[in-house]
Amino acid sequence: MQEPSDAVTDAWVSLIRAGKEVAGGIEAELKAAGFPGLTWYDVLLHLKKQPDGRSAPREIEDAALFEQYNLSRLLDRMEAEGLVCRIPFPGDKRRQLVEITEEGRALQRRMWAVYGPAINRRIGCKLTNSEAGQLAALLLKLMKPKNDSGC
Repeated sequence: MQEPSDAVTDAWVSLIRAGKEVAGGIEAELKAAGFPGLTWYDVLLHLKKQPDGRSAPREIEDAALFEQYNLSRLLDRMEAEGLVCRIPFPGDKRRQLVEITEEGRALQRRMWAVYGPAINRRIGCKLTNSEAGQLAALLLKLMKPKNDSGC
């Protein structure tokens, strides 16, 4: 197995550090504004984008941008706050769907008023649109699996 080059190792370290710094800074801005963290926003946005505002917990987990080790507990807290509700899955009483409430939609909109500008401050003000597009394309390239098993 070939060792990664210094450039590849530097890219790896920079990718992880940049992700932590940007996400951490945005999370701090949301908290300072009195909002819950990014995982809450992530769930609300996913549900809002669904045609009926509903999704299975597994689909939420698969679509999440941020790691949530215990989605069930997160959904319990969000349900207690009136942001989501659990409803029976049609035709299968053992499963549930999660549905966004009007309160959840309103919170997502209020959070975006902080989240959107924070993204712009941490990325948009530092990169041109062209650079942001290039970065997005490069990162997407890292996420797509190669057809072959090697380099």
